[in-house]
Amino acid sequence: MTKAELIEEVSRVVEMTRKDSEVIVEAIFDSVVRSLRGGDKIEIRGFGSFRTRQRQPRVGRNPKTGEEVPITPRRVLVFRPSNI
Repeated sequence: MTKAELIEEVSRVVEMTRKDSEVIVEAIFDSVVRSLRGGDKIEIRGFGSFRTRQRQPRVGRNPKTGEEVPITPRRVLVFRPSNI
């Protein structure tokens, strides 16, 4: 499902205009992104949980040449679906 399809679904279910539904969906996504950037964990019961994890620096390998390539440390997003 794309973001546009999600907006259409919200608009249909809640019986709102597409523009109002778009504002709601954007507000939800913005608050999720802001919370994750702040280091918070987000848990939506019946759907799943989002959190970030710090990955350590490591040495990778270019698969074409076999040359070693340093990989910098970074934060990655982790999603765990809830049990249905």
